[in-house]
Amino acid sequence: MKHGEIDSFWGGIIKSMGLVFGDIGTSPIYTLTVIFALTKPTPENVFGILSLIVWTLMILVNIEYALLAMSLSRKGEGGTIVLREILVRMIKPGRQMVFVTFLSYLGVSLLLGDGVITPAISILSAVEGLVLIPGLESIQQNILILIAAIIAVGLFIFQFKGTDKVAAAFGPIMVVWFCSLTLSGAISIGSLPSIISAISPHHGISFLMHNGLAGFFILSEVILCATGGEALYADMGHLGRKPVKRAWYFVFAALVINYLGQGAFIVNHPDAKNILFGMVQSQSPLLYIPFLILTILATVIASQALISGVFSIVYQGITTRILPLLKVDYTSKQLKSQIYIGSVNWILLALVIMIMLIFRKSENLAAAYGLAVTGTMAITGIMMTIIFSHTQKKWKVPLALLVTLIDFAFLISNLYKLPHGGYWSLILASIPFLAILVWTRGQRALYLALKPLDMETYLVSYEQIYRKGHIPGTGLFFVKEWNTIPPYLVHCTIRSNIIYERNVLISIFRTDEPYGLETSLTPALGTGLDAFDIKAGYMEIFDIEHLLKENGIIEKVIFYGIEDIATGNPVWKVFSTLKKLTPNFVQFNKLPAAKLQGVVTRVEM
Repeated sequence: MKHGEIDSFWGGIIKSMGLVFGDIGTSPIYTLTVIFALTKPTPENVFGILSLIVWTLMILVNIEYALLAMSLSRKGEGGTIVLREILVRMIKPGRQMVFVTFLSYLGVSLLLGDGVITPAISILSAVEGLVLIPGLESIQQNILILIAAIIAVGLFIFQFKGTDKVAAAFGPIMVVWFCSLTLSGAISIGSLPSIISAISPHHGISFLMHNGLAGFFILSEVILCATGGEALYADMGHLGRKPVKRAWYFVFAALVINYLGQGAFIVNHPDAKNILFGMVQSQSPLLYIPFLILTILATVIASQALISGVFSIVYQGITTRILPLLKVDYTSKQLKSQIYIGSVNWILLALVIMIMLIFRKSENLAAAYGLAVTGTMAITGIMMTIIFSHTQKKWKVPLALLVTLIDFAFLISNLYKLPHGGYWSLILASIPFLAILVWTRGQRALYLALKPLDMETYLVSYEQIYRKGHIPGTGLFFVKEWNTIPPYLVHCTIRSNIIYERNVLISIFRTDEPYGLETSLTPALGTGLDAFDIKAGYMEIFDIEHLLKENGIIEKVIFYGIEDIATGNPVWKVFSTLKKLTPNFVQFNKLPAAKLQGVVTRVEM
């Protein structure tokens, strides 16, 4: 390896640690503490649970995401929407297509719901470590919640600056975090070397066999060790497959060593409450406060990675037309994926603080956590199995099926959490899910209600009016595709006789590749009538004004359609409200306000 390659090799690993592994890397703060609040810390139980944790990381993160899912990507991007884009090309329209679409909407919604619980549980569990500082033992839970809320507010306020400016500092902090997890775990293993044998799967199997149904429900807490595993695949597009995979091997080793160390600490101190913090404090009381500060920083970074992930998912949803248009700000000239969506940011903050106030303690929050994660993993498993069965890699089907069955075992064990607060993850996921359903159905119904004209019929009237006379200059008209003429255009040109010397029909088409930009100009559809097509990837950001100038189109005025929806149907009323609240297509693409003319069409739905 040359010097530069070594730099980028390690640089990629360090960046991945900051951007991808925050969530799964902070799981050791609360996982074992939560499990042993429910289970007696006997040596057999400790060995059994450690074995389950190691194998959960192995199967659900290593095999499902690092090995299987990360081999499926489109132009380097990953995630549920990408799996849907791959599947759409493989299967025929019909029931299977409806099923796949439903699954992908559900997967996206569960991930967005998770975006609320992760920052709440991570930050709160770190702040609760203050109780172990001598002199602060009697600190009230309300004060801890207040501190956690202030940290969350600080984190969300800084989002508009863009994460690439902050991310430079994230990687090195997470490297220190994983090193301290490895070191504290290794020191603790030294006090009980036999704990290493807990890696053997037979301990986990015998734990499940001896504890019956209660043991099965413990799986719903064991899954906490793998939360954030889905980020390997979802955030692959930010950094590329190789650096994420390389970093994962380091992270995996650090996590396993730390969990084994915590296990050794529990066997020696069965009455310990906050296990990770207790272990570090017993090793070196002097380093405890620096470690606590590092923990809080790590949880802030974990929350940051999730917020960036939520922005990415929402942006993919907007450009693939399953979510309403929202105002998007681009915060980086280098990284196209660095975006900020203000409305999503403030809704997330409000929900995170609300969840902290409702659950009050991180162990209560663990009761709501895990359901969305296992749901997302099971959906990924189903979609991967279908994809592999349609490709040359048929040998991967049994492996994907096995992983999916294990996902379902975890999902079923998590249903036990529903009455204890698990219903919150369903409530949170139902908000985006309903928005997606209403929006996609509404768009389809609206298109049918608008009754567009075909080009040939339109041209007959257009030519007659053009011959009578036209306005000097160039007029632009936005259409979905140039060969179907929307009602506003008929209203504008034929009923109101507004025809320019040159009229250009502009259509923007989003491809199912993440990046790429093509433009094409089709001249002389009719006298003085041209079409201009922009084809762009769903993560691509472009300047329409600039593209027009490059093609010699200098417009005098820009027309676009606004629908005024009249309806008695309550669902369409919600759709109509969503349309009014969100920016329209022209505002979303930031066109010059002085030249814009909105033409209203009244539609019965």
